[in-house]
Amino acid sequence: MAPGHVAYGLRAQYGLPVTPETVTAWERGLAVPGTRELTALAGVLWCSPGELLSTATSLREHRIARGLAPDELARRLGMDASAYLRMEESGRWRGNERQTAALAGALGLAPRELLAATGRDKDLAELLRDAVTSRWQAYVRPVGKMLPLERGHLQDVLQQLHADYQSRMVATLSWGAASDDTGEPGREFLDRIVDHFWELARGPQH
Repeated sequence: MAPGHVAYGLRAQYGLPVTPETVTAWERGLAVPGTRELTALAGVLWCSPGELLSTATSLREHRIARGLAPDELARRLGMDASAYLRMEESGRWRGNERQTAALAGALGLAPRELLAATGRDKDLAELLRDAVTSRWQAYVRPVGKMLPLERGHLQDVLQQLHADYQSRMVATLSWGAASDDTGEPGREFLDRIVDHFWELARGPQH
């Protein structure tokens, strides 16, 4: 359907003053329709809102893809709708552990998708760097609050991640003067710490 026809449908059927240029911008990814616009667009194109979102990444996109209104999702999470919307709009999730698990269930998010949608990638990276360079046991609970992973599985992952990092550091030290930069392997591991974490977390819990 041509942008002009889509714009006409949005105006005629839903009373939305959308121009053909705006529709073109949506198609090219230069602009993003709002919740009301996306719902109306799906109606005009005879599809579900989720089909219009090629790859949902934000909480809003995942919620719309599931066809949930903000107040309905907030009710499932046991929180005030206005509080949920503030978090959705800011891109920073501040729910507790139970609400985080409920969010993952309501939106059908795997742990890594949940982390990206709640804007916690950098927070996890910081915790993991601290875990492998000190006592990993102290970071089971903080990481567990961010991700709905079974505790025993998470402990195994953090312990292995710590062992992998430490083995690189020991090997580096054993090379001695053979290497011009003895810290490079360790830095490279820390730079990709989140990827290493998810590689280990794959399996029954991922």
